[in-house]
Amino acid sequence: MIKPQETIFESGNEMAALAASQINYHIMGYYPITPSTQIAEELDQMRADGLHDILLIAADGEHGAAGICYGASLGGGRVFNATSANGLMYALEQLPVQSGTRFPMVLNLVTRSISGPLDIKGDHSDLMFTLNTGWIILLAKDPQRVYDMNIMAVKIGEHPDVNLPVIVAYDGFFTSHQKRVVSYFKNKEDVQEFVGKLPPKRVVAIDPENPVTIGPYMNEPDLINNKYQLSKAMDKAYEIIPQVFEEFYKISGRKYELVEGYRMEDAEIAIFVLNSTYDTVCEAVDILRQKGIKVGVATTNVLRPWPKREIQELLKNVKLLAVLDRQESYGAKGGNMTIEIKATLQELEKGPKVISRIYGLGGKDFFLEDALTLFEDMNLVLEGKKEIPDFDYIGAYPGDENYVPKRYMKPIKAEWTKNILLNTRDLTAMPKRIVPGHGACPGCGIFPNLNLLLKGIEGDVVLLFHTGCGMVVTTAYPQTAFRTTYVHNLFQNGAATLSGLVEMYNQRRKRGEIPDRDLTFILVTGDGGNDIGMGPTIGAALRNHKMIIFEYDNGGYMNTGYQLSYTTPYGASTSTSHVGKAQFGKSTFHKDTPQIMAATNIPYVATVAESDPIDFVKKARKAQKIMREEGLVYIKALSACPLNWGDEPSKERRVIQAAVDCCFHPLYEIDHGKTTITYDPEKKGKKIPVIEWFSMMGRTKHLTRPEYKHVVEEFQAEVDRRWERLKARHEHPLL
Repeated sequence: MIKPQETIFESGNEMAALAASQINYHIMGYYPITPSTQIAEELDQMRADGLHDILLIAADGEHGAAGICYGASLGGGRVFNATSANGLMYALEQLPVQSGTRFPMVLNLVTRSISGPLDIKGDHSDLMFTLNTGWIILLAKDPQRVYDMNIMAVKIGEHPDVNLPVIVAYDGFFTSHQKRVVSYFKNKEDVQEFVGKLPPKRVVAIDPENPVTIGPYMNEPDLINNKYQLSKAMDKAYEIIPQVFEEFYKISGRKYELVEGYRMEDAEIAIFVLNSTYDTVCEAVDILRQKGIKVGVATTNVLRPWPKREIQELLKNVKLLAVLDRQESYGAKGGNMTIEIKATLQELEKGPKVISRIYGLGGKDFFLEDALTLFEDMNLVLEGKKEIPDFDYIGAYPGDENYVPKRYMKPIKAEWTKNILLNTRDLTAMPKRIVPGHGACPGCGIFPNLNLLLKGIEGDVVLLFHTGCGMVVTTAYPQTAFRTTYVHNLFQNGAATLSGLVEMYNQRRKRGEIPDRDLTFILVTGDGGNDIGMGPTIGAALRNHKMIIFEYDNGGYMNTGYQLSYTTPYGASTSTSHVGKAQFGKSTFHKDTPQIMAATNIPYVATVAESDPIDFVKKARKAQKIMREEGLVYIKALSACPLNWGDEPSKERRVIQAAVDCCFHPLYEIDHGKTTITYDPEKKGKKIPVIEWFSMMGRTKHLTRPEYKHVVEEFQAEVDRRWERLKARHEHPLL
């Protein structure tokens, strides 16, 4: 019997979140990455409003998120996650662990181009890395299917003969953000009845009466059997998926098959394509059918297990088939779908000729005209009037062999940066390494902080930026805002990357291969980059490379909007720490990064603020001297973000000053283990309660309401505790 449903105008991400809330998973471990971030944001808002009981755990990175999800699944409950692109790559080694030990969960993969170069738009380069992980893969070409497949995924993966994790994959931005009219079940109880209660007799790691060993070391006689059993489970999924599709049809009225085709009954020419592009090709089919050309389009709703028999049946009468891949298996003259389709069709006695086309990389649109052109060319081939290559790209263009990159500005000479006095007037003579023309928001604190840091740095500089606002707004290809060498790597590995560059420079200089001159290597991190990048940062510190790590901390994960970071203040509202009747904002205290770095025993750690520019530049100059002589140094600035802090851009320096005066961001340095407070608001009679700082920002203004008095008191107590400990270190001869 079809259950009551309502219609809504929503995107794929919103429908994934709605399905998850109705299923009411136990836990979602996540880390934000475009374009999947919206799922966690929506679920957090729903949780704040009391609409579900899912515990959302913000991880330290996608690898950590995958670990959280695996651990949660070992406890026997239902687990959910969402990621994209390099997030998937970072988590990838955890996927075979999940499937190899046979613990179900659901992962929404919102497909996106894998870096580098960095591109946040949609293609299938991430999806194809999952083919050999042992996960069931369902495809959703539109928001309706995102909702439906998410519900069916639970029932498929938890079937007692399957017990495998499931990926629901859909196109980043095309499906994740574009809104469509979608039907959904009015009553979440109908969804929960469909997915059923948790299966009985599941192995769990939380039953002392039945202790188990999960994931033991397995020698070669046994591992092959483990993989054989996984293979048989995937075979069983091939049987179960159509059954679940049929059960879902009975309650929804929406019928799905393993594979799908449009006007394929008598098609002589066809295109095989995945997900959202299918609908575009369907339009082309209708147009060309009116001209009497027998064309069709085919796709699959299930990528793993691979529906070989159904694809063979669908394509057996086609004469010429183009497989469109939104990624390439480089060197194979095709993408993964081309390779798999060719392997599938070779078993036919007389199958179609298959050509391969790579399209849509980095989110490049595939237009109706592109489909029409391809179909028309293929028709000319069948008529013997044209030859086309078996492999080609759609939309690529040849580069100019004589192209010389334009130099937008003169590089800085080292002598221009030396012998500048430490006072406000003379510091204006320091040339800027980062020039105006970047795309940062008005009032953004990144560039005042960077320019203050670099005013204290003499000589030649090499900058490495973690992914974040600072790099995105300065390096829109083919332009750059840098007058010095700039490198980018993803935040989870920036410190290690710069470590390697530093040591290669030292080795080549030592061998006389390059001029012997001083370069200052600086890692610039921020926007939450020292959450996911903390491990490599600590590793670089422990190795003590001669480099500077500069963190502009704007108290949020800013790479995908404004989600909570471990440095976000307690109680602050972000898009993953909403305020509502069930929660008050971020539920944990801010991470004390300078103290973490000090614990690595590097020679110098300092905190700075644009509200005290001379102190800032003085510490930068001192840091460079110590770095050159001894090793790695670390400097942290509190960096304003008016867009997400919710304050006035013209008042940012006052907001930063208030953060310093309330001791949320105290100014001090740790020189060879000895702590010195460089600005004491108590002694100057300027110390203020944290509520005064909170009241200046929209993200914390709700805390001024009486019902949140206890949150403010807890935060004040923690800030005071840290300040008192800092003062004790300042007064102690060894600390």
